[in-house]
Amino acid sequence: MGTYRTRVMIAAVAGPLVVCAVLIPFRDGFANANAALLLVLVVVAVAAAGLRSAGIVAALSSAVWFDLFLAPPYYRLTIDRRDDLEMTVLLVVIGAVVTQIAIWGRRQQARASRQKGYLDGVLTTSGAVAAGSSTAELIDQVGAQLIAVLRIDGCRFVPGSTPARGPLLNHDGSVTRGAHALKIERDGLPTNAEIELPIQYAGRTRGRFLLTASTRISRPDLEQRLVAVALAGQVGAALASPAELSAADHEQPTG
Repeated sequence: MGTYRTRVMIAAVAGPLVVCAVLIPFRDGFANANAALLLVLVVVAVAAAGLRSAGIVAALSSAVWFDLFLAPPYYRLTIDRRDDLEMTVLLVVIGAVVTQIAIWGRRQQARASRQKGYLDGVLTTSGAVAAGSSTAELIDQVGAQLIAVLRIDGCRFVPGSTPARGPLLNHDGSVTRGAHALKIERDGLPTNAEIELPIQYAGRTRGRFLLTASTRISRPDLEQRLVAVALAGQVGAALASPAELSAADHEQPTG
């Protein structure tokens, strides 16, 4: 990640410099407005890398090199013409705005990709239940999905209905420690205790997953936590007896 960031930051500084240097021989017959558009394209390309700081650096770099090489008096950080001054200011402003838009777009794309991944995970688990996979295989599969969805270190299954003693991931996605609700988005999942995710079906606790997040701070959002609850629910159905499953089917509304 450090190498990637370094490369992007170098491109943020050097990209506008290269464009302005190439335009030096043509600056007397090349409109500065067109040069500014080319520099905006460079800023967009850098911003597409997903680093806000790099986009801002590219915008500032564009303004500096534009001033030095394309706005008279040349090779000095001064501008005599009002049009060139306005162009320089607009380069910074537009560059900053474009950077923010590009980063927002990447976040939306990443969010959509995560949502598809969550849905695929739930559907895969539902398919395993429908196909009659063994309970042990299903538990292992769900455990692996919980680690991926919540971005935690480990997960283990404990059968039975022993009351929770540690932090609890509830069916509504909240995380509590006793009567105290934890702010996961701000503070992350607890790292000093296993988080208990009850496995329930038909109002009964069938077991629990014990989630470990000890080596790093994980901040799964509400959507991720609700997906984890849904995955655990699939195991609850697998642990239910045939009689309970039949009773649950009969309770379903027939529409």
